[in-house]
Amino acid sequence: MPPLRSWFNIPKGSHFSLANIPFGIISTSAKASPRVAVAIGDHALDLDAFAAHNGFSALSTIQPHQSVFSEPTLNAFAALGRPMHSVVRKYIQDIFLENTPHPDILKTNSSLQSAALVPLKEVTTHLPFRIGDYTDFYAGLNHAFNVGVLFRGAANALQPNYKHLPVGYHGRASSVVVSGTPIVRPSGQILENAAAEVKKPIFSPCRRLDIELELGAFVCRNTKMGEPIPIDEAEQSLFGVVLMNDWSARDIQAWEYVPLGPFNSKNFGTTISAWVVLADALEPFLARGLDNDTEVLPYLKEKRAENVYDIKLQVDLKTSSGNTSTISKTSARNLLFSFPQMLAHHSITGCPFNVGDLLGSGTISGKEQNERGSLLEQNENGKTTIKLAGGEERKFLEDGDEITITGVCGGDEDALVGFGQCVGRIEPAVKFAF
Repeated sequence: MPPLRSWFNIPKGSHFSLANIPFGIISTSAKASPRVAVAIGDHALDLDAFAAHNGFSALSTIQPHQSVFSEPTLNAFAALGRPMHSVVRKYIQDIFLENTPHPDILKTNSSLQSAALVPLKEVTTHLPFRIGDYTDFYAGLNHAFNVGVLFRGAANALQPNYKHLPVGYHGRASSVVVSGTPIVRPSGQILENAAAEVKKPIFSPCRRLDIELELGAFVCRNTKMGEPIPIDEAEQSLFGVVLMNDWSARDIQAWEYVPLGPFNSKNFGTTISAWVVLADALEPFLARGLDNDTEVLPYLKEKRAENVYDIKLQVDLKTSSGNTSTISKTSARNLLFSFPQMLAHHSITGCPFNVGDLLGSGTISGKEQNERGSLLEQNENGKTTIKLAGGEERKFLEDGDEITITGVCGGDEDALVGFGQCVGRIEPAVKFAF
């Protein structure tokens, strides 16, 4: 199918083509209050201003709900449900079409263009949702196997439950931050000598600070306690997807994780991209994930095999000297479980969900060295170094290092569906008096 053509100038190769229309929260110097917008090319369409100037006059279904675009988060809009998300996205696409059926609304309306279209370089983006709960899963089979081999050997790399259910743990919603937010190096208890007979920790800034290349999905449905979400309803309960970097303190994690799993090693920062790509925009890129040679129980069985997204993912590391190196390229198809399966499993006990709850995919890695989504895998738990541009090397992240994750679907540069960037820079640890 040929790409949609627009009267508006959308740069070739933009992640935010007319095929996308991702939603986010912006503020500007002219108006400091955060509000809802969509990204289109190298501009944002301020939906608060668009609605205030009768931009939705040809879409009667949204008119009783236009106040959602004045909200400082996407929660209220997301709560309207997937059918409404689809209608609004399609309407915005129609408004920007070369042969738009509504030219008077924006195409020939210079005053509304001036009021509602803002260059992306002039906006500040904010956390798109008010996140009540955040759960991180472990659905990247290659990552799970690679890490398992490092600590338990190939024969016992995967735990017996791994292929039966999407393993997860409860993360910390309060430290989920939008792209561009600096990440302070955490401090905590670490074992300076893990081989010592008597295990005694020291207090130290993290020495093994790592990344995890992930995707995140936002829930758009409230459920009651005791009300599971069936697998056939799970997909319609998800609003859209973001890029995610689940920063990890490997040395703190190694000491604390037995017996209850990660805690302080994961609670200091999780970065997500600013623009949420709707499930509708991603639907053409549904694909088969990794084959599961274990039959899952009925409550996890989906009707179609194409249940993950064919997203090309890349991780770049820029050092404080300014040198940038691509350290990983992989595909989001490297997942064993889908977001609908994660949601169905999470809720099977009757765990209640709220609009804005966030699900993390787990680290996405391919099988090759340059496809691995964490430094831990790439350096084999510190045994090797990663070669960077300019002759620099890394095992783990140093202060001043900046990580940029990008993701994009499709190959037609006039019809890309992308996420923009997920960026975080490491700041020095807090200095303690003791």
